[in-house]
Amino acid sequence: MEARFYKKLDNNTIRCELCNHFCVIPDGKTGICRVRQNKNGKLLSLVYGYPVAVNVDPIEKKPLFHFLPGSQTYSLGTLGCNFACANCQNWDISQAKGIEEKVKQIEFISPEQIVDNALGEDCFSISYTYNEPTIFTEYALAIMKLARANDLKNIWVSNGFMSAKCLDEVISYLDAINVDLKSIDDDFYKTNCQARVQPILDSLKRLKQEQVHTEITTLIIPTLSDDRDMLKKMADFIANELDVETPWHLSKFSPAISWKLKKIPSTPDDIIYDAYEIGKQAGLKYVYVGNLPGDEKENTYCPHCGELAIRRLGYEIERYDLNGRCSYCDNSLDIVE
Repeated sequence: MEARFYKKLDNNTIRCELCNHFCVIPDGKTGICRVRQNKNGKLLSLVYGYPVAVNVDPIEKKPLFHFLPGSQTYSLGTLGCNFACANCQNWDISQAKGIEEKVKQIEFISPEQIVDNALGEDCFSISYTYNEPTIFTEYALAIMKLARANDLKNIWVSNGFMSAKCLDEVISYLDAINVDLKSIDDDFYKTNCQARVQPILDSLKRLKQEQVHTEITTLIIPTLSDDRDMLKKMADFIANELDVETPWHLSKFSPAISWKLKKIPSTPDDIIYDAYEIGKQAGLKYVYVGNLPGDEKENTYCPHCGELAIRRLGYEIERYDLNGRCSYCDNSLDIVE
């Protein structure tokens, strides 16, 4: 299918304008994501209609803790990615090669069928996840428009590297997003992801300005993204450039599921707890630890009186709030129902 978001250049060359790589693609080649191919001066999406992963997930798995808590979300993703993160845990699909041939083995699923499936599974939302949804924006948008017409919410789990032009198109149909802010250090992004951090910070500010429900996840990798000063700078960015109500999820790194970082040890618990305290000291109301099942710091507490509002054990929750407000002091818990 012909893609959108591109400009024709000389000699059948094109410039893709979907993400901040702005790949210049010669005839017959693909961009960095490997799913957008120049054929005779026309940009094609190789993955439109070909999700490689489709599941019904708890919304807490995205993770989203303040958006439709306790609900199920219909999740899908395709092959490919515009990043090459050494720590990627879905590398088998994100870093897949030979995508033009691989999609021939995948069942075509129309946007209409995705929405019908989501409704049939009693989901309240559709999540574009597993790989970077920016690279299949045309497919996502077709689904998102139908989802909105059928009272389903749209959620992206994203690296935030989409272009302003892409975000302009998506944001009208986007209800919630979890952005993977891996570091606030540009050298980390250049070395580990082959990308840059500033476009991601710009996307986050725009999402907040447009009042899209936004949560942030940071995977803390020993020796690479565990510097306390960097984490403080990140927490200050969230608190001051976004707002103190933005939930910040802090996750442990595991080498067992990493693409390339097999020799880096798992994240010690104390680093996660240090980052938690850094977030709290920056004034963030909702900071959560990840990959520590049963830890009380996975729960939601009222930022005003400190009482327990939502208890979490894995993806199971128990709610003690009243329609997103503290049952003790009636303070808002910044929850979208």
